[in-house]
Amino acid sequence: MRIEAGEPSPMPTDPVLAEASVALADGGHWGYVLDTDWRLAYVSDEIRQSFAGSGPLAPVLVDEIYFGSASLQTSTEWRFPPIWRSSFSQFGPNMLADYGGDHAKLRQRIDPSLHDLVDQLQPRHRHIATFSGAATGIGSAPATVVSTLIRLRDESGEQRGTVIISKPAPGMFSIAAMAVQQDLDHLDRMKQVMNADRRSTAILFADLEASSPLSRRLSTAAYFALNRRLVKATDYAILQAGGLVGRHVGDGVVAFFPAVSFSSESAAARACIEAARKIQSGMQDVAERSGLNSSDVVMRFGLHWGSAPYIGGITTGARTEVTALGDEINEAARIEASATGGRTLASKQLIERLTRADATAVDIETEHVTYTQLAELHSATEKARRDAPSIAVCEL
Repeated sequence: MRIEAGEPSPMPTDPVLAEASVALADGGHWGYVLDTDWRLAYVSDEIRQSFAGSGPLAPVLVDEIYFGSASLQTSTEWRFPPIWRSSFSQFGPNMLADYGGDHAKLRQRIDPSLHDLVDQLQPRHRHIATFSGAATGIGSAPATVVSTLIRLRDESGEQRGTVIISKPAPGMFSIAAMAVQQDLDHLDRMKQVMNADRRSTAILFADLEASSPLSRRLSTAAYFALNRRLVKATDYAILQAGGLVGRHVGDGVVAFFPAVSFSSESAAARACIEAARKIQSGMQDVAERSGLNSSDVVMRFGLHWGSAPYIGGITTGARTEVTALGDEINEAARIEASATGGRTLASKQLIERLTRADATAVDIETEHVTYTQLAELHSATEKARRDAPSIAVCEL
């Protein structure tokens, strides 16, 4: 039976297999439940999501042999399919044991691409076993996965199937250390935009004013501590407003508020403005904790609306981040660079996205706002006059 993309995995009818499946689902595990013939009875939604990437849950087959031709064929529809040969080398000995050590029977059940591995296997009769290997191709390189295989038995002791629980190779201390430092809602918002595409979004650029003189005045250690506090404060404000933290460059930060993450374009624009104000108000604490005056830690802001920038995720061996490209991204940078004196400049495109209710919530009377073309500002940079002279902005 095929479970289509996006459909949740149904629970098996067998009570023993169903109990194991519920445990996998409730625990949020990567895992499979198989019957005694190694037919898939359940595939956890978590592992289906990992195979699919940022798209809907990957389609799967249940009531089919795990390493059978139909299962391998279905996996060609996944973005990150298992490395089947590596997986079969790990699980094959247990599968062979369940087939009574009959190599011919095992060969008959599995896909022909795995036949050459069968004669290398010896039956493994252990009731629980843990092994690791390159089990899935998540990202640009194979990911090492640790799997624990546990035999399932009913109350009489009769074997009823097998459960396989998998996890990334790092120990739980390392995984927990990474997880507790991440905002889970932010990770969910990142998943919404990991597949690069054109998306309407509010854009925030912020940078520390007069950072060069400050860096020369402070010791390197003190300036590093200041930057660490600055990054934490800006990220916290963006997360609280429901935004996506982009790249940190020097003393600056870029953030995005895609309309897809909010109830409307107006809500996204409002969140962008609220984030800028939260960052601004947080600078007092950053200054005090750094032993500086509030006038030493001043941020300037450029807020803009992008109707169709290209937004998506970039994942490498070192990090995962969201970035965006397009003319409106460059325009937002020019607005920010022109907001000297710790000002917040917002474009007309952003302000006029606000409904009356959202404008009132951020204390802006949109009908009374007047705008100035960027090139007409005395603080406009040379790049702003060259690249975005006609962008209309107001000071918030």
